[in-house]
Amino acid sequence: MRLTKFGHSCVRFDTDEGAFVIDPGVFSDPAALDGVDAVFVTHQHADHCNDPELRRLLEDQPETRIYGPESLAEVLGSLPFTTVSAGDSIPVAGTEVRVVGKHHAAVHPDIPVIPNVGYVADGVFHPGDALTIPGLPVRVLLAPVAAPWLKLSEVIDFIRLVDAPIVHPIHDAILSKDGITIVDRNLANLIGDPFQRIADGDTVTI
Repeated sequence: MRLTKFGHSCVRFDTDEGAFVIDPGVFSDPAALDGVDAVFVTHQHADHCNDPELRRLLEDQPETRIYGPESLAEVLGSLPFTTVSAGDSIPVAGTEVRVVGKHHAAVHPDIPVIPNVGYVADGVFHPGDALTIPGLPVRVLLAPVAAPWLKLSEVIDFIRLVDAPIVHPIHDAILSKDGITIVDRNLANLIGDPFQRIADGDTVTI
């Protein structure tokens, strides 16, 4: 399996039997969607769900399946998608994507908490906008590192609790170049060898 980061929280998985994407949002490169069999969306926020690009995708590739929580209907409207929730398992591209979690992390008491699901694909865990402990074996953690709902100490605790042998940072588009350097330095110092940044557009083999 090959994993490519396409900006912010968007990652693409390519296998010998197909391809799928998690969280192609407005901060992501739309090229992530080229030729995919399926799209998995963790929640309805625009930085995770770029609905105009998904509409274009289905116009060009109507056989592509989109998966996400029921609340996606609020932004996708009549666009067809398959509702998923914790405990579901979806076969795709010769592997299996398992669904975990229920809620987005709290931003502020005045802001309602929306649904958010995470996905575990062949041991690679993408939590979306949450710090859910998946209850499944994780060999690669895609850890969100910068958000209005998040502080660095929570990231470190989350990474330690999941205890994956490899950690790649995601959800970082709101950071400047200097901000990324600061976050990476702290995580490298406190997490150690598991922490490995993938630059946007780069691919690693899982």
